[in-house]
Amino acid sequence: MDNAKVGPKDFFLWAGAMISLWGGVVAFIALVFDYINYALPNPLEYVSNPYQGGMPYEMASLIVLTPLFLILMRVIRRDIERDPSRNDVWVRRWGLFLTLFIAGVTIVVDLIVLITTFLGGEELSVRFLLKVALVLLVASAGFMHFMADLWGYWKQNPQLVRWVNYAVGVLVVVTIVAGFFIVGTPQQAHRMRLDEQRVNDLQSIQSQVTYFYQQKRVVPSSLSQLQDPLLGFVVPTDPTTGAAYEYAKTSDLAFQLCATFQEEGTYNGYGTSYASMVYPTKPYGNTQDTWEHGVGRVCFERMIDPDFYPTPKPLQ
Repeated sequence: MDNAKVGPKDFFLWAGAMISLWGGVVAFIALVFDYINYALPNPLEYVSNPYQGGMPYEMASLIVLTPLFLILMRVIRRDIERDPSRNDVWVRRWGLFLTLFIAGVTIVVDLIVLITTFLGGEELSVRFLLKVALVLLVASAGFMHFMADLWGYWKQNPQLVRWVNYAVGVLVVVTIVAGFFIVGTPQQAHRMRLDEQRVNDLQSIQSQVTYFYQQKRVVPSSLSQLQDPLLGFVVPTDPTTGAAYEYAKTSDLAFQLCATFQEEGTYNGYGTSYASMVYPTKPYGNTQDTWEHGVGRVCFERMIDPDFYPTPKPLQ
């Protein structure tokens, strides 16, 4: 075996290539997991705005780490072409064997999780199977690619390396672009986040109206009556325009709240659409307190049940 000397260039090229590879793979799997979780939500889980979580970091990691890995590997292969002894440096063998080990362990663990879940009698949901299949495919592809590298396959077929690089680049681009169709663009997410804040504001106003009713047995005639420096309540305004929300007293027991929304939002009690992901509040009498809304100006009619909101007893 050729004991080629490892220089700083060899070490840092291979260290950078392996770190960018592992980081990119983890970011890719995590990003696709986010897509699966959003497309196939668990009704028992509270779905959050994906762009408020790890998605931006995962996308950024892919955008940076993928070309970095491809560039570093290209430099490494050119060095090997100029000096074949670079093919036998220990840092290359360690990098390849460590990657094979990680990929192999991942495949084994992935299959164990699948079989354990099946034998345990748990339901193999589409969401779970997609995640298992994703990890298995990515780990298997990495294992076969670097095993072929150890066998000298890519050295014998250098023209195929270029196509593999193109395929990896296209896969990353398609994965990122697909996210804009699955969960929407960051601009859409921002508008939905603003709509969520509008719903939260309306809920806050609604809670204050019910408190006002409990104290005075009549709903306020205007939002200015809700201002209470002692309680520290300040009537919220629209997060974009700063304008006051529309409020109208329709009877001594009823009122109307209106806001202008930028995106459509649905709410079924579990937050399947993060455009209006709010925790459910108490219904007014027999009327379900929902916050579903379309685009544009939407009004919510509310009726207070006097039996549901009794007058607080005075302190003795």
